[in-house]
Amino acid sequence: MLAEFSIVPVGIGSSIGDKLAEVLKIVDASGMPYKINPMGTVIEGEWDDVMKLIRKCHLTIMKEGERVLTSINIDDRKDMPNRIDAKVKSIERRIGKSLKK
Repeated sequence: MLAEFSIVPVGIGSSIGDKLAEVLKIVDASGMPYKINPMGTVIEGEWDDVMKLIRKCHLTIMKEGERVLTSINIDDRKDMPNRIDAKVKSIERRIGKSLKK
C-alpha cells in the first residue's frame, strides 16, 4: 500500500522544519521506500508496517507538544507492488514526457 501522511505540530510557532526533520530521520531509518514532497511524505509497505511507522512519527512529535495534527491518505491495491515510482511513470508515459518531481 501507499500512504501519504503529514504531521503538523500545533502551538510551536510558524517554523516546523526542525520537527519535520525529526520525522524524516525516523522514516529514512525505517528502510521503507519513501518520497517526500512539500506537503507530506509518501511511504510504501504492508499495512501494519506503514501504520507502525506513522504512529512512531506522530508520537515522537507528540512528546514535545500539546497537540499534533496527523493526516493520512491511503491507496491500497493488491495486484501492484512497487507503486511508489510506477504510478508517476504511468502518468508520464501517458503524457509523453517527464514531470517535475
